[in-house]
Amino acid sequence: MTLAARYLSARTLDTAPALSASPGPGEVELAPAYVGICGTDLHIFHGDMDARVHTPAVLGHEMAGRVVRVGAGVEGCRPGDAVTVMPLRWDDTCPACQAGHQHICQHLDFIGIDSPGAMQQRWTVPAAALVHIPDYVPLERAALIEPTAVAVHDVRRAGVRHGERVVVVGGGPVGILIALVSRDAGADVRVVELSAHRRALSAELGLTTWDPAADDVSKLLHEWTGDAGADVAFEVSGAAGGVDTAVDVLGVRGRLCLVAIHPRPREVNLHRFFWRELTLVGARLYDRADFERAVVLVADGTIPADRLISKIVPLTEASAAFEALEAGGDVMKILVDCTDNAQGADA
Repeated sequence: MTLAARYLSARTLDTAPALSASPGPGEVELAPAYVGICGTDLHIFHGDMDARVHTPAVLGHEMAGRVVRVGAGVEGCRPGDAVTVMPLRWDDTCPACQAGHQHICQHLDFIGIDSPGAMQQRWTVPAAALVHIPDYVPLERAALIEPTAVAVHDVRRAGVRHGERVVVVGGGPVGILIALVSRDAGADVRVVELSAHRRALSAELGLTTWDPAADDVSKLLHEWTGDAGADVAFEVSGAAGGVDTAVDVLGVRGRLCLVAIHPRPREVNLHRFFWRELTLVGARLYDRADFERAVVLVADGTIPADRLISKIVPLTEASAAFEALEAGGDVMKILVDCTDNAQGADA
């Protein structure tokens, strides 16, 4: 018998025994070590996705762990291998899949939302979802490969090129990761963020930050670019004001990449899009190439994953971890330790 953290209803989680069955053909049983909590998990915790999530639901899709058992017909992995999971299962028959866009399958099973996730001591997944991790990468850092893959996909969707000026609106974990991936692509980056704690962390990572509450963003933009404006803006805040800022900073033929999930329709300055011939692109999830690039970036230290981890808590305290993230404050990424001897720690 193993343990799992389960979502029951709005703001209610428990930790309960879970059955561990042998993996079937084409499946692998994993022992998750560390599982990150992301914004989507918080949406579920708030009850905003009850129409989609079937309770009791085991959450979690940002993870790293080790293979325990492999099912019949599985090749290329063995017990003890360090792995993460690209938590997508598609049908390969819908129009999106047939067009080569399996990651946004029209009947997508997002593992950890639509089906049981990683916040448990044993987890069975399709072997095709595994992504191997170099043995020298600490598993707590490897738990940030999934959000790094999000950032890699976002930067690729926006077409960021060497020498371009990039503004990231929202300096949470994904925003900082987008800024770091953009910088690795050769861009000159600015992060717009209200939180002093997030700005301080960004500065520690060598990123230039602007405080929209205290700074004149228009003046700073002019000093940085002259009359040109930014080439690319990423909207990662999820706020109406963030949308306005992301549109306003763009220069002629600038590209706005929408990353945040906006829970309600937003007003957008379409005249600005017309006047400057702007482009809006959506960015959702990732594909295997994004995941494999993310592994490299975390493994070689381009992404200083350990600097983004604020706290590690044992599985039995998962509910408190969600509440801490919900409260905000000086917190970035919280990991849930699913190992048998979890103690928890501040990073």
